[in-house]
Amino acid sequence: MTTTQQPSTKLDILHHLLKQGQATAQELAESLQISPQAVRRHLKDLEVEGLIIHQAIQTGMGRPNHIYALSKAGRERFPDRYDDFAVSLLDTLAETVGKEQVSSILRRQWERKAAEYRDRIGNGSLKQRVDRLVELRRAEGYMAECHPIDVEEVEEGDRFILTEYNCAISHIAEIFPSVCGHELEMFAAALQHCTVERTHWIVNGEHRCGYLIQPK
Repeated sequence: MTTTQQPSTKLDILHHLLKQGQATAQELAESLQISPQAVRRHLKDLEVEGLIIHQAIQTGMGRPNHIYALSKAGRERFPDRYDDFAVSLLDTLAETVGKEQVSSILRRQWERKAAEYRDRIGNGSLKQRVDRLVELRRAEGYMAECHPIDVEEVEEGDRFILTEYNCAISHIAEIFPSVCGHELEMFAAALQHCTVERTHWIVNGEHRCGYLIQPK
């Protein structure tokens, strides 16, 4: 980041926009517990750097409200893809052996990854296993979180929403969308005795991928 004044606050703003998709200056001020004036200074710097964009929304007779979101460059500040070499390699494989064969190779890769996750997650309650999965995903560069749907009491059998605000394979998924289906299967196989359903999808233009996890 080129600006040096309070870079941690600017990073907090970028993280908030990554997670929420968009926000006003007032919402950012309340979330980060700093003054709206300070937030606006940081937003101005981030917009000059090309990391965020805004649109003006007219909600009444007064001045329009500015809604801020990450630009493409802003999203790319977070790990969201493998090296370009990996994408190029898959393209070459598809040209050589065909897309169906590449899809089979990718499926095998996810089966191996599911087995690795399953071994590292081990046994325990569903919450314990989901928490370990989140830790593994974070270690791989995903900005992952998981929350119980019924937050007042977490017991075995509760349902959880796993959210990932960036995608380490987004460019691969654009070319081979089947990998996203394999990812669902991978989570279900890694957690065992669970079903996993997609609730949000970055490839569809949403700002996060979401998964509903519940026991069978």
